[in-house]
Amino acid sequence: MLELAILGFLKEGPAHGYELRTKVAALTGHVRPVADGTLYPAIKRMAGAGWITRRDEPGAAAAPRRVLYLAEAGERELERRLRDPDPLDLSDENRWFTLLAFLRHLDDPAAQAGVLRRRLAFLEQPASFFYDGDRPMRAEEFGDPFRQGLLSIARATSRAELAWLHATIDSLDRAAGP
Repeated sequence: MLELAILGFLKEGPAHGYELRTKVAALTGHVRPVADGTLYPAIKRMAGAGWITRRDEPGAAAAPRRVLYLAEAGERELERRLRDPDPLDLSDENRWFTLLAFLRHLDDPAAQAGVLRRRLAFLEQPASFFYDGDRPMRAEEFGDPFRQGLLSIARATSRAELAWLHATIDSLDRAAGP
């Protein structure tokens, strides 16, 4: 998720480490804050893989700052991750939101629709946070208002996402043409 966010934000333009950390934190920080001890090793790994380049440039004050750029190999890696996301990227809500934030960088409407169809297929499977054996339980089955709330909120969120997915897939299919 962190690497995808870094690639996606660098696709939108170069950034120095602090700026990148701020952008990633705004996208994912409410769930998983981004620590320097996580961000900078990821940047180092990605630079080692040839996905990003680093250049020292004059800073606003006096000290130079290291600015990160997306390399051609990073563009290819971003496209690969967007075109063929890992199943966990489609099923884990936080990872899905990160993928969704950058799916516009996949320039092929048919490929975008394909990713959305995979998310749709996941959401259309019966699921719950609680089970009676193998059967997913519904909010109405609980006397506990907190579990009812959890399941009711999840159901409303899923309905909204399903409606958006259907509308967006239809729009992308029209854009892709026959």
